[in-house]
Amino acid sequence: VEHWSARKWFTRILLTWGLCSMGLALVRTPWQFYLARFLLGVAEAGLFPGVIVYFTHWFPRADRARAMAGLVFGIPISLALGARVSGMLLEVHWLGLAGWKWVFLVEGFPAVILGFVVLWFLADRPRDARWLTPEERRRLEQSLEEERRLVAAAGGVTLSRALRQPTVWLLALGILATNTGGYALLFWLPTAVKSLLTATAQQAALPSSTASTVALLGSPLGQGPFLAVSSLVAREPSPTTVLNWMAPFYLCGLVGVWLVGQSSDRTGEYKWHCIIGQVFTGVFLAASVAPNQSWPWVFTWLCLTGFFAYFWPPPFWVLPTLTLSASAAAVAIGFINICANLAGLIGSAAVGMMKSDGYSDRLCLFWLAGWYVLGGLFIALLRVSPKVRPNFHQEPSCGAETPS
Repeated sequence: VEHWSARKWFTRILLTWGLCSMGLALVRTPWQFYLARFLLGVAEAGLFPGVIVYFTHWFPRADRARAMAGLVFGIPISLALGARVSGMLLEVHWLGLAGWKWVFLVEGFPAVILGFVVLWFLADRPRDARWLTPEERRRLEQSLEEERRLVAAAGGVTLSRALRQPTVWLLALGILATNTGGYALLFWLPTAVKSLLTATAQQAALPSSTASTVALLGSPLGQGPFLAVSSLVAREPSPTTVLNWMAPFYLCGLVGVWLVGQSSDRTGEYKWHCIIGQVFTGVFLAASVAPNQSWPWVFTWLCLTGFFAYFWPPPFWVLPTLTLSASAAAVAIGFINICANLAGLIGSAAVGMMKSDGYSDRLCLFWLAGWYVLGGLFIALLRVSPKVRPNFHQEPSCGAETPS
């Protein structure tokens, strides 16, 4: 992305990603499955770090968190919709194919289509954008070049030294710890919500608990959903019920993404926005598993967990671009993203082993909360350069706002 072409690289990723996803519908043996999953990982691995580097070609530092927020905004939406769509596809048997095959065929196909869209419409840099006037292209390129000079003067590093910088390792360890909790939380969230619903339903079934639930809500409009929890005592919550209770988690995440993008870019501060998101995700996740709580309280803590779980990524991914030179940042972001992906293996596998050893869902979630806090501690050790606010808008112009 830095030295070749974002447009061509993203096109390659989307085409191979979509085809590998669709190819999973053809697997018949375990080794075919392992190979298909490996190829899928290879196909998509460069997208996220590539997009972060791509943003540095278009957005000045003062606008970068909002750009990242736009990217992260799609994650909770895709998770919420993807669960619904996958659930429906699992029930169909079109053309004699099992539902799980249609999940891969239907959900992999849009990536292939998007690959051709990117090839035709994406511009590598502002100077390549036909939808900007020559004057707009000149001003935007000039403002970005000015920022690159200021970042270099503030202590940027060379490519050869990128992986020897403590900052790179603190960022890598920070996201390794945070994503150890984060990936496992997302993978195990339906199971955890089901367990918490069942546990709190027993309390909600008691007359005193039911009364306190209504009192906490304080509105007849809210009585229906929460009083319905008591009906779960006699039976396990259905998958649809679990999905319904998970939806506000992602909705709160959307609010968190939007808010942090606005706040961090307006103040020019990114480090502590990131730390606040990490630490409070852990705090509220731990609060949700505290014993002897009614479901409204558990539900409130989970919603706040969702808010802060998506609050920290936009400012985090701005941090590598603040003090590293363009080439060094490209390498560092790739390395940091490797650590972020490895965390998914560690966290999910660890929770699976803990549950196999008889540990409760509450204890597993509490353990995950600790990883979020640990990630925040690593980021707190970072030494971020002072706020750099070049005067990008000396004259009235679209500046960096037009690409947004």
